[in-house]
Amino acid sequence: MTDGAENYLREIKVVQKEIEALRNELRRFIDHANSQKIEMALSGLRKEYASLFVEQHLGDAERGLQERMIRDCPMRDQCYATFYDFLKSSAELIGDGEVREEVVRSYRDRLAKMREEGRFENCSTCFAETNRLFEKQIDLMRSLGIYQGEEDTLAIADLPGDTLVQDFLEPLANRHRFRIVQSLATGTQTFSEISTLTGLKGGNLLFHLKKLQDAGMILQQHERGDYIITGKGYRALKAIGALQSQEVKSTRRDGSN
Repeated sequence: MTDGAENYLREIKVVQKEIEALRNELRRFIDHANSQKIEMALSGLRKEYASLFVEQHLGDAERGLQERMIRDCPMRDQCYATFYDFLKSSAELIGDGEVREEVVRSYRDRLAKMREEGRFENCSTCFAETNRLFEKQIDLMRSLGIYQGEEDTLAIADLPGDTLVQDFLEPLANRHRFRIVQSLATGTQTFSEISTLTGLKGGNLLFHLKKLQDAGMILQQHERGDYIITGKGYRALKAIGALQSQEVKSTRRDGSN
C-alpha cells in the first residue's frame, strides 16, 4: 500500500471517530432535551392534577380499609380513623412537588411505632393493609418523579422476578407498547395519534394503554386527555437504551478480536 493510500485511510478513520463523537454528543443533547421536556410536562401535570391524585388515593384508602380491616375487632372504628388520617397525611405529600427520603422514612417509622402499640393478635392484618396502601402512594410518587428513594442495588439472586416481570418486562415486551412509550419520550400524544402510530383501534389500543398505565409507565393527563410518559417509563427506556448500547459495543469488541 502506498504512503498516499495509508494517509487517506488514517484520515478516514479520524473522520469516522469525529462523526461518532458528534453522534454521541447529539444523542446526549437529545436525551437531555427530552428529559427536560418530560420533567416540565410532569411538573405541570403534578401541579394541575395533584388534588385528583390525592382524591383517588384517599378513595383507595377508604375502600381498602373498609374491606380488609378485621370486622369484629372492638378497636376497628378507632384504628380506622387513625389509619385513614395517616394515609391522608401521606397522600397530601403528592402535592409538595418533591418528597425527600427522610420524610418517607419518618412515615415508615411512624407506622412501625403504631404497629408496636397494637394490642391484639389480629392487628397485623390491619397494619398490613395500611402498609400496602402507603406503599402504593410511594409508587405513585416514584412514577411522578417527586420521590427517588434510596438507591439500593440488589444482588442478582435477590432480584424479585415476579415483580420485575409484571412491572417492567411484560409491559414493554410487546412491540406496540414499547413503541407507545418510545413515542411519548419525545412529547405527549393523543389517543388518535397513538392509534395512527401503532395501527391499533378502539378496544385493542385501550388494552395496551391500560397495561402501561397499570405498570406506571404512562399517565393520561385527564379523562380523554393526552398521554404522557412517567419518570418510571422514561428511566426504563434509558436503561434499555444503555443495555443496547453496551451490547453493541461488546459485539464490536468481540468482532475486532
